[in-house]
Amino acid sequence: MFTLKTLMVGLTCGMILTGCSSAASKDNSADEVIIYSNADEEAVEVIQAVLDQAGYEGQYIFQSFGTGELGGRLLAEGKNTEADLVTMSSFYLESAQAKHSMFKDVSFEVNPQIAVPSYYAPILSFTGAIILNTKEMAAQNLPRPTSAKDLAKSIYKNKIAMVDPNGSSTGWLFVQNITATYGMDAEGQTLMNRIRDNAGPNLELSGSGPLKKVMAGEVPIGFGMRHQAVVNKAEGLPIDYIDPSEGNYTLSESVAVIDKGDKTNPNAMKMAEIVVKNARPKLLEIYPNIIYDGETVASENQIKNVKTYAEPLTAELLDTHRAFFHGQKL
Repeated sequence: MFTLKTLMVGLTCGMILTGCSSAASKDNSADEVIIYSNADEEAVEVIQAVLDQAGYEGQYIFQSFGTGELGGRLLAEGKNTEADLVTMSSFYLESAQAKHSMFKDVSFEVNPQIAVPSYYAPILSFTGAIILNTKEMAAQNLPRPTSAKDLAKSIYKNKIAMVDPNGSSTGWLFVQNITATYGMDAEGQTLMNRIRDNAGPNLELSGSGPLKKVMAGEVPIGFGMRHQAVVNKAEGLPIDYIDPSEGNYTLSESVAVIDKGDKTNPNAMKMAEIVVKNARPKLLEIYPNIIYDGETVASENQIKNVKTYAEPLTAELLDTHRAFFHGQKL
C-alpha cells in the first residue's frame, strides 16, 4: 500500500545509500563490496537489513538503478563494471552472461523448483494481474474483464491504466500474455494496439503507476503487480484483482557475483549467500511467489495458472516486445 511508511522507506534507503557512498572515501574502500541493484525499495530494505545483521554494516556500497538502466550498464560494461555483486532481473543476467561471461558460479547450494544457470541464485519472483476499483466499476456499470483480451473492448476506452514496458518490466508481463496467446501478427498486434489506445493518457512508466491510479479512482481498471492488489484488498480497500484467463507469467530477480579474477572481492559471494538464505523468507512475504521447495504462501497468493513463456526471456526479446507494444517494427 502506498502510505507514509512507504515514503519513509524510500527516504531511509536514500539516506543509507548516501551514507554508504561516503564510506568509499575511507582507506579500506577497496574492501567494500559494491552492490548494484534494480530491486524495489521494500526489497532493498530487506537486503540491507540482513547484511547489516550478518555483520557487514559499513562494508558495502549499495546503488539502486532502474531495470533498463542497470541492464544497459551490465551489457555495456561486462566485467569492467564497478560492481562486485548485483541483484537484477534474471533475464538481464542471462543476456549479460551470454555476451561477456562475466559472473562467477554460485559457490553455495541453490535448489529452486525451476532449473536456473549456475551463476545466479533467485531471490524473488512476481507476477501481474488485472486490478479493479470495485466502487468505480459499480458506479460506471462496467463489466468485469476476465482476460487480457477483454481490455481491448471499446467499453474500456480511457478506463484502464497500463504499464509501458519501456519503463517497467511489469508491462512486459502483460505483453507476454498477449503475444503467447494471440501471436505477434494480425490478431495479437490488433489487440495490443486497441488496449494501448484504451489506456490513452493512462500509460505509466512505473510498475506501480496503474495501481496508484486505480486506488485513487482515476481509472476503474489497471494492470499491475498482483501482490500489491492482494495486500490492498486484504486491508479492506475497494480493490479486487483478476488473474487473466491467458495465464499468469512471472519474472524473477536474482543475485550474481561479478567474476573479476584475482580482483574478485572475497566478501561478494558471502554476501550473495546471506541475501539468498537470510533475506528470502522476508522477500517471500512481500513477493509471495514460491521459488524454493518447502515454501508456502496463503491461499490468495496461490496462482492456479502459472505460465512459462515459450521463448527464453532475454534483453533482446524484451526489445522486440517493447516495439510490439507500441505497434512498431524492429
